[in-house]
Amino acid sequence: MADTEHGAGGTSGIGRAIIAPVRAVTRIFTPGPVDLSSATKRAAHHGSAVVDCAVYVNGERQPGECDYAQAREAARTQEGAFVWLGLYEPGPEDLEGIASVFELDEFAVEDAIKGGQRAKIEQYGAMTFLVVRTARYVEHAELTETSEIVETGDLMMFIGRDFVITVRHGELGALGPIRADLEGSEQLLGLGPWSVVYAILDRVVDSYLEVASRVQEDIDAVESQVFAKHVHGRIARIYQLKRELVEFKRAVVPLQRPLAAMVEGRQGAMPKKVLRYFRDVNDHLLRTVEQVVSYDDLLNSILQARLAQVTVDQNHDMRKIASWAAIAAMQTAIAGIYGMNFTNMPELTWKFGYPLILLVMFGSAIALYRLFRRSGWL
Repeated sequence: MADTEHGAGGTSGIGRAIIAPVRAVTRIFTPGPVDLSSATKRAAHHGSAVVDCAVYVNGERQPGECDYAQAREAARTQEGAFVWLGLYEPGPEDLEGIASVFELDEFAVEDAIKGGQRAKIEQYGAMTFLVVRTARYVEHAELTETSEIVETGDLMMFIGRDFVITVRHGELGALGPIRADLEGSEQLLGLGPWSVVYAILDRVVDSYLEVASRVQEDIDAVESQVFAKHVHGRIARIYQLKRELVEFKRAVVPLQRPLAAMVEGRQGAMPKKVLRYFRDVNDHLLRTVEQVVSYDDLLNSILQARLAQVTVDQNHDMRKIASWAAIAAMQTAIAGIYGMNFTNMPELTWKFGYPLILLVMFGSAIALYRLFRRSGWL
């Protein structure tokens, strides 16, 4: 979310000096582990969940600072104006006043407080409630049985005729860069609140593509190791990768239905002039969904191949054991016969009987070994 508290007209040098470090950590939409905790961020904003609040008129941010009630009143009195209010992990006390001012539905507000929702879009009168899941690839030197590969977060939006309220949970999905890019494109921002929705969804889906590409690298690594020798724990790594892929699928796949509703014009509150912007986003999402589904099938195939390999290895080991057992059984049989010490036993008193029996035992062992070796059992 945009970590800024100034208008388009500029701020004092002190204000810029304070804001600059905060903006520096949100330059990338899907950053690595963020140094600032939620408590630090809220302290920077005097304990409020409000990260940024601004009024835009015909795509231009209005100078000066104002609270959300003043911003809503200003947007209502100007043609082509709307409010973009950014919130970070708001609690019930934070949303109580906001819900009253913007006339938000109580059930949507409850979802925004709790987070952890599946991607969805709901219509409450003239207001639309949209939920999306953000995703980030977690860097790791080597895939292990406990590696975290995909990290997800929550992003919710309340969209009205003259306002858009974004609610973020977790460290992912910082909207500062998106707000900065939009403020540099007055033509797009002039389309109203749904231009903000488009910009956010476009960045979210692009992050999905990036995560999918990086997950492909991990799958390739697992696939190349599945038949490698002297590598242990490969099945556990496959299972871990499948679990992380399930988390990624929960973020990506459910977004198809809300985005399809927008593209097909079934979302009545959306202006027709912004529909074309969502088609490109939908194409990227469909491509990501296809990749994720193919990854799931590929991992299933890799897992089955590995299980089959384990079975083959076990059968090979059993054949080795059986071969050596047969060789030992031959020696045991010969020794057992000549160990019975019967009186009328052939060669019992023969001078060369002992070395001959040793030669027979040794020769039979060599013959069986070569036979099993030729058949591939040893």
